[in-house]
Amino acid sequence: MYENKTEDLPIKTVLACVDTGEFDAEVSINELAELAATANADVVGKIIQKRPAYDSATCMGAGRLEELKEQLEALEAELVIFDHELTGVQVRNIEQILDVRVIDRTTLILDIFAQRARTKEGKLQVELAQQKYRLPRLTGMGTALSRLGGGIGTRGPGETKLETDKRHIRKRISYLEAELEELKKHRNFSRSRRKKDGVLCAAIVGYTNVGKSTLLNALTDAGVLAENKLFATLDITSRSIELPDGRSVMLIDTVGLIRRLPHNLVEAFKSTLEEAAAADIILNVQDLSSPEIKEQAEVTASLLNELGCEGIPQIYVMNKADAAPFTDTVFEDDNTVMISAKEQTGFDKLLECIMKNLPETAKRMKLLVPYDKGGFIGKIRQDGKIFSEEYAENGTLIDALIDVKLIKEAENYKV
Repeated sequence: MYENKTEDLPIKTVLACVDTGEFDAEVSINELAELAATANADVVGKIIQKRPAYDSATCMGAGRLEELKEQLEALEAELVIFDHELTGVQVRNIEQILDVRVIDRTTLILDIFAQRARTKEGKLQVELAQQKYRLPRLTGMGTALSRLGGGIGTRGPGETKLETDKRHIRKRISYLEAELEELKKHRNFSRSRRKKDGVLCAAIVGYTNVGKSTLLNALTDAGVLAENKLFATLDITSRSIELPDGRSVMLIDTVGLIRRLPHNLVEAFKSTLEEAAAADIILNVQDLSSPEIKEQAEVTASLLNELGCEGIPQIYVMNKADAAPFTDTVFEDDNTVMISAKEQTGFDKLLECIMKNLPETAKRMKLLVPYDKGGFIGKIRQDGKIFSEEYAENGTLIDALIDVKLIKEAENYKV
């Protein structure tokens, strides 16, 4: 019992970054601090070194590593997280100098994913990414892999396989890929079925922690975990809502995006993210209160292009308007709407916006259908929806959602 409580205590952690100019080191290390907090780390220090290039043996220069060692001792920190991908050799060398456990940004993100995955597919995807990441590092890391104990960077489905040889890991990767391929076939079948049945789909995409799950919960009572943490939701959730015109739309929540998302994770979660490429409309959720909104929007746009989402209508959902200081500079139009998912404001405009941007598959109409044309009402009932039906002197008065292929004929009976 005591051991479990100890494992739950935050781990004193120092963050390290080498600034070569390829990205904004200050912004990136602040995001790394958020990621670390999500994984239950207590960030007690940060260190950034400007260098023209990474040191091939230790990533950071020898002098700065000595400085880091002194900082670790003074702060009684037990973990260092580097804001880059480290090789197995670099991890081993740095650990020998610092005498504490060292992990990198990718290991941290994989650890968070391992904590958050709930469905079979989510767990398989995380383990596949973990195994692919470990495979090239087995040789270089040596004793680092044989360390026992829990903590950040050691969780997840793959932790019991840390000491397996490369052949075993390759075998495991093949098995995981085959399992995921089966699940992908099932997902593709479900997608085809939705298309065949005329189900409209809206994919909710965006940077991690912009409020996608909060929005889904507020619109549909889906009950998805919505925390103020990065990657609070990993697994796909889909729920149906009804638009003001009577049409139903399937809302699909997708995994949050992040700068420099590890390549193995992008690959592993491709099938999940492909829901966006198969959607009829994309709800691109952005955090109006974030000073990094522009950069976050660029990350999202880049990945959507990579997934082949060009040509799919997009609505820019500017969330957290209640907490944003400069909402007066944001212009709402047919493709942009300001909301607060938490306060549930702006939803009427959002639903109106979705309705206008969706391809017309059905239209709500009031008709007076003569009694001798009653068969037409049967056709409407088969492919559409009748909201009310009233028998009048000259025929049946109906308020109905008419399938697109029947609209032309319906115009003859329009009230």
